[in-house]
Order: sequence, then C-alpha cells, then structure tokens
Amino acid sequence: MSAPSPAAMAVNRGFAKVPVWAVYLAGLLPLAVLVWQMVLGDPGADPVKTVEHRLGKVALWFLLGGLAITPLRRFAGINLLRFRRAVGLIAAGYVALHVVVWFSLDMGFLWDQALSDLWRRRYLLLGVGAVIALIPLVATSNDRAIRRLGANWRRLHRLVYVAAILGVVHYLWQMKVISQEGWLWLGALMLLLAVRIRPGFGGFPGARGGVRKTSRPEAQ
Repeated sequence: MSAPSPAAMAVNRGFAKVPVWAVYLAGLLPLAVLVWQMVLGDPGADPVKTVEHRLGKVALWFLLGGLAITPLRRFAGINLLRFRRAVGLIAAGYVALHVVVWFSLDMGFLWDQALSDLWRRRYLLLGVGAVIALIPLVATSNDRAIRRLGANWRRLHRLVYVAAILGVVHYLWQMKVISQEGWLWLGALMLLLAVRIRPGFGGFPGARGGVRKTSRPEAQ
C-alpha cells in the first residue's frame, strides 16, 4: 500500500478523534428515522413489509460498509479499521431486527406458518443462511475469542463473504423484476469481493488489524 495522500491523512486525523461509541450511536439513526416515520403515520401501503424491508436494507448497508473498510485503507489510505467491529455488530443487529419483525409481525409467532413461508418463498432460505453465517461471527467478535482462536479467527470470519453474498441475493430474488437499485447492490458486492478475496485477505468487521499478537485488548 502506498503512502496516504495529504487528504487521506487529514481524514484519518479527523476520524482518530471519533470514539467508537459514536459509531454505535450513528448506527441507531436509521432505526430512529424508521420509528419516527411510523409514529408520524407514514408506513406505506404495507406497514409490516415497509419496516421489514427497511431493516434488511440497512443491514446490507452496514454489511457491505464493513467489507469496504479494508479496500478504503488499501487503495485510498483512509484508515477506519478500528470501527470495523462496531460496523459489523450494527449490521448483525439490523439483521436480527429484520428476522424478529418477519417472525413476529409477519408470521405472528407461528412456527408452522413460518416454515411454510420458507418453503413457499425460497429466497427466505438464503436469508436464513446469511443469519446462520453471522452467528459465529458475532459470537467471536470479542478480544478474548480473537486471542483464543489465533489464526483460525481470520479463517472463521471469512464467513462474512458468505453472509454478504446470501444477503444480497436474498434481496434481489424477492424482487419480481430487479430494479436499478438492485443492480447497484450487486455491482457493489462484486466490486468488494473482487478487491478483497485474495490470499491473505479477509476478516469480518472485528478487531483492529485482524488477529492481534498482543494480549492487550483493543480499546473500544
């Protein structure tokens, strides 16, 4: 990686002053906007679907945003590595909300109806696959797990690619006709995969710089 440009260095100095908790706080803004819109009575034609789809889309924003952090550092010299864990956990949080809304408001907590819906709308199975891929990533996103897993942590966290691919295809498949926005999502995913999937590259939004060799936990 070449030396950062003066502009990139200025950006890095600015972000160095931003605490990680501020990223978590910013991650709540899309949820707050959605809740506010519901309170104001702007739910759309199908309120449940509106909430469900918005939460899923925000999850994709943060999931792909986490994948973009390493390429930004590599190609633009902008270092946001210390925010990767926060971005990844925010993405997982929105995925969880997306599933909760589907199961509670859409399926009415009825397992039989949920299983029938999964069978009838096969793209939901891809969403389930993305959730399953995210579970071990969230469970091992802490410093203790990073130290215990060592090099295996990087291998495990390559599941983020699986989650991102399944999530985007899940989003595209539920469209009757893929919109321009859908093609943009697919293009963004393919670009991020093209610059990230290579030997020695990888890692879910987590600890700074991947697996740490020191026992000192990363400050959050």
